Amino acid sequence: MTNDMTKGPILKTLIFFTIPLVLGNLLQLTYNTIDSIIVGQYVGKEALAAVGTANPIMTLILLFTNGICLGAGILVSFYYGAKRYDTLKKQVSTGMIFGSIFTLCMSGIICLFARQFLGLLQVEKAILDLCAQYLRIVMISMIFSYIYNYLASILRALGDSRSPLYFLAISSILNIFGDLLFVVKFQMGVNGAAYSTACCEAISALCCWIYMTKKVKVLNLGRHWFDFDWHLLGKTLSYGIVSALQQSSIQIGKLVTQGMVNTLGVNATAAFNATNRADDFAILPEQNIAHGMTSIMAQNIGAAKDERARQTFLDGMGVSIVYGIVVGGLLYFGAEGIMRLFTNDPDVIVEGMKYLHIIAYIYTLPGITNALQGYFRGIGDLKITLWSTIMNMSGRCVSCYILMFHFHFGFEAIPWSYLIGWILMILFEAPFIFFGKKNYFQTNKI
Repeated sequence: MTNDMTKGPILKTLIFFTIPLVLGNLLQLTYNTIDSIIVGQYVGKEALAAVGTANPIMTLILLFTNGICLGAGILVSFYYGAKRYDTLKKQVSTGMIFGSIFTLCMSGIICLFARQFLGLLQVEKAILDLCAQYLRIVMISMIFSYIYNYLASILRALGDSRSPLYFLAISSILNIFGDLLFVVKFQMGVNGAAYSTACCEAISALCCWIYMTKKVKVLNLGRHWFDFDWHLLGKTLSYGIVSALQQSSIQIGKLVTQGMVNTLGVNATAAFNATNRADDFAILPEQNIAHGMTSIMAQNIGAAKDERARQTFLDGMGVSIVYGIVVGGLLYFGAEGIMRLFTNDPDVIVEGMKYLHIIAYIYTLPGITNALQGYFRGIGDLKITLWSTIMNMSGRCVSCYILMFHFHFGFEAIPWSYLIGWILMILFEAPFIFFGKKNYFQTNKI
C-alpha cells in the first residue's frame, strides 16, 4: 500500500501518518525495555547495568545504518512525489546492497573487539564479561535490524507507515514470551535476553520483506534487487552519510555521558540506564512527528507544492510543543512509578527520580529541535541537521563534565547538560529558517 501525501488536509495527513510511526517505535523500545525490566527483576542490578552499558555501542551502529535508511528514504519520497519510478527502484536496490554489506562488516568488528570497545566506556570488571556476551550475540543479529529498518523506511517514504507497525507488533509480542522463556524459565541471564531480541528482529525483517515484494507493486523488484548504480550510491551517501553522522553523533554524546556516569558507581549506572529508557519513550513521539514532517514535505517538494510543505512544518511544530508540555507533566508525577518498573533498589530509585523531576520541565525544547530537524530534512538540507546536532552533543558533553566534576552536581548534572545542549541547537538552527534556502531540492538537481 502506498499513499500520495501531496493531497488532502495537511494536519490530518501528518497525524495519521505519524501515529503508526510512534506506535511502531514504541514497540521497538518496548521489547528492548522488557529485556531491561526482566533482567533487572530476575537477575539483578549488575545484569541491568550490563545490558544498559552494552546498548549504547549497539545503538551507535544501528543509528549509523538508520542514518543511511533515512537518507535513502528522503530521496525515495522525492522520486515518488516526482513520479520517477525507474530511478526509485534503482535507489531501493542500491541502498539495500550497500547497507547490508556495511552492517555485516561493522558487526564483525564489534564482535571481535567487544571487550576493547567496552573498556573505552570504563565498564567495571564486575560486569565486563556480562556486557561482552550480550553485545556479541545482539551484534550477530544486527543484519536483521538493518533489513527491517531499511524496508520500513522505504515503505514510509511511499506513505505507508502502517504495515511496518504490524510486523513489529508481531515480533514484540513474541519477544515478551522469548524473554520469559530464556531468562526466567531457562535461567540464561543476559544471554537469554539477547537471544530473544535476535529472534524477534529476524521475524520482523522477514515479514516486511515478504509483504513488500508481494503487495507493493512499485517495489516488486525481482531480479532487479541485484541492480547496483554507483551514481545513485553517490547521491544516497551524500544524504545518508550526513544523516548517519548526525544520528551517530547523538549516540557518541550518550557514550561520553555513559562513561562519566560509570565513574559514579553501579547505582548511578543502573539509574542512568533506567532513565534513558524512560527518556527514549518520552521523546519518541517528538522524533516521529519530525520524521512524518520529513516524508510529507519531501513528497510535496517533489511534486512542486512548496506552500503545502511549509504548512506541514508549521503544523508539526505546533503538535510537538503541545506534546512536550503533556509528557513533561506525566514524567514529573510518575517518576517513582517509572523507576520501580526497572528496580526495587531504593538508592537507584532516588537517583533516577532526581533526573526525571528536572527533565520534566524542559521537554518542549526537544519538541522544537525535532521539528526544526524535520524541516531541514524535508527540504533536503541535511548539513544543517548535522552541525546543529554536533553543537547539541558537544555542549551537552562539555557542560556535563563541568557540572559533574567541577561543580559536583553528581547525577543531576545530566538533565541540566541536556538543557544546555538543546538551547545551543535552537540558537544555531533558528536563523536558517528565516535566512536559509527555502527549497534545497530545487537548487540541487537530484
